[in-house]
Amino acid sequence: MDKQGSRGGREEGYPGLYYHDNNLVSGSLEALIHHLVPTMDYYPDRTYIFTFLLSSRLFIHPYELMSKVCHLCMEQQRLIRKIAPKILQLLTEWTETFPYDFRDERMMRSLKELTHRLASGDEVYRKAVSQMSQGLIRRLTVLSQYEEALGKINATAAERLTALKAKPQAAIQRDMLSICNDPFTVAQQLTHIELERLSYIGPEEFVQAFVQKDPLDNDKSCFSDHKKASNLEAYVEWFNRLSYLVATEICMPVKKKHRARVMEFFIDVARECFNIGNFNSLMAIISGMNMSPVSRLKKTWSKVKTAKFDILEHQMDPSSNFYNYRTALRGATQRSITANSSREKIVIPFFSLLIKDIYFLNEGCANRLQNGHINFEKFWELAKQVSEFMTWKKVECPFEKDRKILQYLLTAPVFTEDALYLASYESEGPENHMEKDRWKSLR
Repeated sequence: MDKQGSRGGREEGYPGLYYHDNNLVSGSLEALIHHLVPTMDYYPDRTYIFTFLLSSRLFIHPYELMSKVCHLCMEQQRLIRKIAPKILQLLTEWTETFPYDFRDERMMRSLKELTHRLASGDEVYRKAVSQMSQGLIRRLTVLSQYEEALGKINATAAERLTALKAKPQAAIQRDMLSICNDPFTVAQQLTHIELERLSYIGPEEFVQAFVQKDPLDNDKSCFSDHKKASNLEAYVEWFNRLSYLVATEICMPVKKKHRARVMEFFIDVARECFNIGNFNSLMAIISGMNMSPVSRLKKTWSKVKTAKFDILEHQMDPSSNFYNYRTALRGATQRSITANSSREKIVIPFFSLLIKDIYFLNEGCANRLQNGHINFEKFWELAKQVSEFMTWKKVECPFEKDRKILQYLLTAPVFTEDALYLASYESEGPENHMEKDRWKSLR
């Protein structure tokens, strides 16, 4: 990511910005806000816009930033006609990259005020403004529909679980293999779910997930007033669901032969996920197979050809900070950059690790320097990680959708940990005192 907070055309530079080797390294909040606003002979670099809009929310609410930007634009009153295209360009980049900021009425109010000023009396700008507004409204509508659909899916899943508890035997006939026994197709449907959930995560959610109170901000922590990172959380919940679904499918069958077949099936699904570049589903499947209720089924495992599983485990081995996985991810990213087909473009990272990386980057460096200036070097690095993710989330899923499989993956009942242990002990009895005690307490 090019770090030029380049000062093109603003020779004198606004006081309070500090550069090193022509890279912006720190500045006061005031100066950084000035650096965002276009003038007659200056337009901020795109990477600067993204980095500042992403990180500024650690120091100032987006709606406050928006009102400051409006104010600085209005100050150039005499020139407002001349700089209108640049202001519009800035607002377009903001509404396209961080549309969720505009779910706040205060944001929308400022946006309307400013665009009204730009559009009044000029047909060209009126058209551009209405295009921008329509795009924004479309993005927010799609988001609301997604949230609604998620709510419905979760409700269905809850209903099915309740039904299962009422009549445990009734649900046993339905299992993954009876819905689809082709690992390739299941891996493709998992990729559909992953890419859809990924596509709704806003870049700002990575920052908002870790918002701490800014010491210079006496107000309560920014953003404590609304759900900060709900799409990100929904995505993490999906990973957990998939792990538990895999464990449920393995522990449910009464016959050892059947359990072994389910294990081999999911190993094949995981391998297809790896080939597609879907590392998140791959890791969820491995996690499910490594849960204690599954890993203790020694007799079942003895019937499974585990060579393929060992290779996948090796790929996702956490040692040396997931060295093998990071190498595979780099390979997939390279493939994606040079790809001709959308199939080759797919990169779905192991998401918890991505969040952990961003978390450690955030914890590892101070947001402000000792003189109170914002440590912009840190935010270039943060923006670099998030913008890579932005490229991955834009990929269209090239596979055909299979409603029946998707519905099953999203809503089939999954056991709790206790229910998994119970099913596991019923399949292969407790081995030692600890397991015997656990079994007793569960029954």
